Amino acid sequence: MKNWISLLLLLLVLSSCKTRNATRNNNGKVADSTVMNNDNNPKDANEPVRDKMSFYQHVLLPPTFDQIKINSKVNVETGSFIPTLDATIYIENNKKVWMNLQALFINVARGIATPDGVKGFDRTSKSYIDSDFDYLNKLLNVNFIDYKSLEKILMGRTFVKISDSQFSLTKNAQGYKMVSNGTQKIETDEKKREYKITLHYDENYDLLDVNLKDVLSSDELEISYSNWEVFNGIRLPKNVKIIIKGSKSSQILLENTKFDFSRMETAYSVPSSYKKIEIK
Repeated sequence: MKNWISLLLLLLVLSSCKTRNATRNNNGKVADSTVMNNDNNPKDANEPVRDKMSFYQHVLLPPTFDQIKINSKVNVETGSFIPTLDATIYIENNKKVWMNLQALFINVARGIATPDGVKGFDRTSKSYIDSDFDYLNKLLNVNFIDYKSLEKILMGRTFVKISDSQFSLTKNAQGYKMVSNGTQKIETDEKKREYKITLHYDENYDLLDVNLKDVLSSDELEISYSNWEVFNGIRLPKNVKIIIKGSKSSQILLENTKFDFSRMETAYSVPSSYKKIEIK
């Protein structure tokens, strides 16, 4: 798979972030510690949360917006040299995610995702893809990404299904921790997989990180968010770190430098001379 196309589609599945300064251990996980003693919070580390309804309302309530444009600096580690990239990501709520990538002020790749699937072309290899979301799932070593979960990832929102019956919710000094009870089975038309899922949120309910481990293979996906700020009334993260392990391994660091809520044109047209890449 060509580096530019793989990068383009990976970025479509991620986005933004950097959260509050939370204490972390050497593995990058939020550390568990004792909570301050008051009437609203548990006194000991990782005690069950009493007001679960408020938690779920905050972490599951979608932001209200029509469109958002995100300018980002992107660094990718795949084992091969890739220069720092400038990315423009444009999201129209429930309609499309459009992206353009530049290297040294030269346009190198462009892509668009809609509820019907994903498309992208790479000017360096003169190739393009036109696929359903199975391609993005393969790149991320998972099987559940669809258009809505893509939008949530880009906005730093909870992109996996969580419920009180299938997860344990606890509180510690840094915020909230959710751990799946046993394994979570996710079945699609292509395959059935089982994951162990852990999520951390800070005191403001901002998502700190999500870790998904396939219990039947070495595949693992971790997305961490930080430096959350308010833009146009919406809390958004400014940096993200995506780590993909297993059958495919890579790391992406994305620094969001500007958020704009005005509408923009999103041209997408593949030159007739480009060769289509078949998904395998």
